[in-house]
Amino acid sequence: MKKILLNTKIIILVITAIGIISCADDDDNGNIIDNTPSNTILDIVISNPDYSSFLAALNQTGVNATVAGNGNFTVFAPNNAAFDALLGGTAIEDVDNAVLTQLVLNHVINAELFAADLTTGYQKTLATEDASNATIDMYIDTTNGVVINNQSTVIATDTDADNGVLHEVDTVIDLPTIATFAVIDPSLDSLEAALTDEGNTTFTDLFSDTTLDFTVFAPTNDAFTTFLDGATIGDIDNDVLAQVLSNHVLPETVAISTALTSTYVNTAAVFNGDANAPITMYVNTDNGVQLNGASSVTLADIVTSNGVIHIVDTVVPLPDVTTFIFADPNFSTLLEAILADPNVDYITALQTPFGDGATPFTGFAPTNDAFTNLFTDLNVTGISEIPLMDLSTIVELHNIVNMNIRAEELTTMDGMSFTTFSGLDITIDAMTPAVIGPDGEPSLLLMTDLQTTNGVVHTIDRVLRN
Repeated sequence: MKKILLNTKIIILVITAIGIISCADDDDNGNIIDNTPSNTILDIVISNPDYSSFLAALNQTGVNATVAGNGNFTVFAPNNAAFDALLGGTAIEDVDNAVLTQLVLNHVINAELFAADLTTGYQKTLATEDASNATIDMYIDTTNGVVINNQSTVIATDTDADNGVLHEVDTVIDLPTIATFAVIDPSLDSLEAALTDEGNTTFTDLFSDTTLDFTVFAPTNDAFTTFLDGATIGDIDNDVLAQVLSNHVLPETVAISTALTSTYVNTAAVFNGDANAPITMYVNTDNGVQLNGASSVTLADIVTSNGVIHIVDTVVPLPDVTTFIFADPNFSTLLEAILADPNVDYITALQTPFGDGATPFTGFAPTNDAFTNLFTDLNVTGISEIPLMDLSTIVELHNIVNMNIRAEELTTMDGMSFTTFSGLDITIDAMTPAVIGPDGEPSLLLMTDLQTTNGVVHTIDRVLRN
């Protein structure tokens, strides 16, 4: 009987103990309380006195909430020596908060990447570029350890946290510029060589300027090998090389790939040294991103603090007045007309370099819709039904020789007549604005100033006729 009573007391004590433990894990509303200590990235930073400067920066900028919150982050944490080298005696609280915020965010990736997961290439940080608000990249090189932006080395890896992983770095990682990646990305070594040929610093100085914005289409090493065709960078005339490189740059523009459309844009290259006549590039986004019908973007949106880089597989050709006719599908019928007569090589004539023959040209390019209206007027179904002699006259009517007449100049030429390839004259109606053919009918100007290296093209809504 005593044994039964003893067992009963033991059972009661066990149940009571369980109840006490359960109550300890409940709040007053009956909810379970987790007493497990948190181990976020912020907790790790707080616990290590050698991250005190980084902690101060996190707290001042409010990024502490990010690295303490839910998610999976990779944080490259600079130690105190790294911050001392950066600040040079300046107190963290004296650093502009907007600048410091972007600098701190440049150390955070929105993905959990342990050392074994890090590979050579670009990774998006949480820092953003001002003009586009796109996230800035860092370049990670794992060839020999882990080096970031050719500047900061990982010296301790894989401190695991509840919301990601922390790696210690020996240098505060600067926000990259376009020049940063052009210099450190090995796939762009030839581009770097071209930018700095014969000690030239113009391009690298420009691309290091964080007060300016650029979009740069960066050809790969293979692209330059094809372009050079056995020659070297040093074999190219400096002025020509400057034009080629400038033709890959959109100044005052941060064109993220999602914002690109099939359209014309102006590059930093210019016609005949005239800063008011920027060379045009045709961007086609029907299938990826293609430039001037020849060069394709293979890696888009490498974002820096002063713009964006898109890597391309071919050196973008400097355009002549035929380039856009080949590249822009809106001119497919015009191209068919130009190629229709096998006995006349208009293409070669229109590709004549500036300074030779009848150059420069001022071309008026009818759209496909303009040709559709012509077919209706002539009661034909296509180019093949127009007699070659008539077609040749039509083609030759659309090019003024020995002049590069831009839209601004057209306004001063109202009523003036100009001789074309055909020998016939066309007249400028600057007020409309339009160009009037020998038949007296106006063709309205649609797009103007598609500038090339050997002339300028304006698009029109009606085919010029005799």
